[in-house]
Amino acid sequence: MLSPRASRMIEDWLAHAQRAPEQARREWTETGVALLPLGTRFVAVRLAADLVHAAVDTTHPQELAARLIRLLNGPVIFDGRAMGGTYYALMRPRIGSPWTHQDVAPRLGVGTYLGVPRLDRRKPPGTYWTVLPRFEGDLCAPRAVESLIVHAVSASQETEL
Repeated sequence: MLSPRASRMIEDWLAHAQRAPEQARREWTETGVALLPLGTRFVAVRLAADLVHAAVDTTHPQELAARLIRLLNGPVIFDGRAMGGTYYALMRPRIGSPWTHQDVAPRLGVGTYLGVPRLDRRKPPGTYWTVLPRFEGDLCAPRAVESLIVHAVSASQETEL
């Protein structure tokens, strides 16, 4: 669990993804989710629930979160509004590095906004944190996200055989 001080620091860091961080704070207060621009502070990789479930070999929420913590070592958001649900791994921007998984797990950056839940949103309904950031600037390493995708695609192909 995060201390109140750590929560404030993480929330402040996230809010400053916007030019007007007070807007993010207002959205968290009013709706529980703030629309934050991607590309500068962090990017997000959109992962279909089926892909994540294949990678971690479970759909049980607590086991899934524990495995994602181990595999990605960074924050993950779940949005259950779409059929089947979607996970978003928050990742450091990679300037000038191609993303070779765009067809399976798109990397969302500049020009895209992501619904980022308030830090206390840890379960359904709607958008919530599967894995909380542990400190300001805590993000998944690109190689860890790529490794999860490669493993998931391989696991999915094996089950189709």
